Amino acid sequence: MFRSVVVAVKDGPAARDAIALAADLVADGGELTLAYVYLGGPTPTSSANSTLEAAERERALELLAATREEAGVQAGLLTGGSQSVGRGLHELAERQHCDLLVVGSSTRAFFERAVMGSDTLAALDGAPCAVAVAPAGYAERPSRLMKIGVAYDGSPESEHALSVARELAAPHGARISAFEAVCIPAAALGPGGFAFGEAVNAMVQQARERIEALGGVEAHAAYGFVAEELARYSGTVDLLVVGSRGYGPLGRLVHGSTSNELARGARSALLVLTRAARHAHARAEGRAAYAAATAT
Repeated sequence: MFRSVVVAVKDGPAARDAIALAADLVADGGELTLAYVYLGGPTPTSSANSTLEAAERERALELLAATREEAGVQAGLLTGGSQSVGRGLHELAERQHCDLLVVGSSTRAFFERAVMGSDTLAALDGAPCAVAVAPAGYAERPSRLMKIGVAYDGSPESEHALSVARELAAPHGARISAFEAVCIPAAALGPGGFAFGEAVNAMVQQARERIEALGGVEAHAAYGFVAEELARYSGTVDLLVVGSRGYGPLGRLVHGSTSNELARGARSALLVLTRAARHAHARAEGRAAYAAATAT
């Protein structure tokens, strides 16, 4: 469903994982672009600066060409200089008008680089498109998108995540699974006599029934801290699709204790749908509906 996909390329194995995930997510007939950001960019003009930037750009293009050949994919090449890698990726994504930006993780601990302040991920906040992160070793997995999971809670963001998951599942013949984490705030428990176990069981059952009512979706629910339960659930799927209420691509995922726990613990590839991505998806659906109506 993603028509224009930009893949962030850096030295090391993370690029192979990011390219593999991008190839799984790009729509038939869609366009892949390999992008590399070198540190530099606009500075006061001087012959020394111009020569240095030209050398960096040439080195970046050579790296991209070699990466493309090794991966065996058809893809455009895009480079740019910036004061930070993250900001540069943001700028390249905007220049390319892409609807998905894919990055790789350099460690087995999923999103560890984001939590530790990696420029590549931390500066992605505000990107005008969806963001996907490939875990280390993704390219070596024999079957990659057999089961797609959705973080679901009935919100508009989770409804959008489910819609996107259905679109992604169709060409892969993948199963769709959805999970809701139920949590009772301590302040809501009240003094003595509260039938805690019965209340939790009832809430979990209700959550499972809400998901079952969606149709064509495996229903899962559990009681516990949201990030911990989502991280555990991610180990049962190949891709976890998450909606974001924030304006940036990582929105609530990078900020706050819940998001940080999920970032450290998720075990699958992750697709974060930004507010901008949700609006773009709605516009695309509107255009398709209008075209179908006027064609009859």
